[in-house]
Amino acid sequence: MTVDGIGAEAGFRRATVASTDVVLGVLDEAARWLGSRGVSQWPPRFEAAWVEGAISRGETWLVDVAGKAAGTVTLDWSDPLWADTPGSAAYVHRMAVCRWAAGLGGVILTWAAATARDQGAGALRLDCVSSNTGLRAYYEAAGFTHRGDAPVGGAPGQRADEGPVTWVSRYELPLGTDGLAD
Repeated sequence: MTVDGIGAEAGFRRATVASTDVVLGVLDEAARWLGSRGVSQWPPRFEAAWVEGAISRGETWLVDVAGKAAGTVTLDWSDPLWADTPGSAAYVHRMAVCRWAAGLGGVILTWAAATARDQGAGALRLDCVSSNTGLRAYYEAAGFTHRGDAPVGGAPGQRADEGPVTWVSRYELPLGTDGLAD
């Protein structure tokens, strides 16, 4: 897949326990960048415990450009935040891109939609902090439809049964037979 603006090919590989620090590095860089712009999407720093389960289950991916980790994404097959919504879906979590690879987000979303469709999912779903108007506009421009707001516990990006409550906006992209939006 070609990444606009950096002229390289993107390759997807499953993250492993050995690459946990690489995943955290990409997430932390994105979190710092967001924080420097006053966006409260994620905490300033991710804890390894927040990603280790998804990595060990094979749900977290690293995206390489020119042989270097440029992004990460977790693609889950269930999410309690969507328990009230019927239909099969895949769920995008912790999608982050290094600043030098800006533009990679669209490639990641296209890959996630194709992967979800290949697995028989009828939709690709994700969420973001409700106050993140820039990211909400980005998802809407990518064809996602707002499906309401919901509270989640824990620090932004953490998902816990306790701690502070963060309101998130839920988004859904129906998948067509080609793995992309209908």
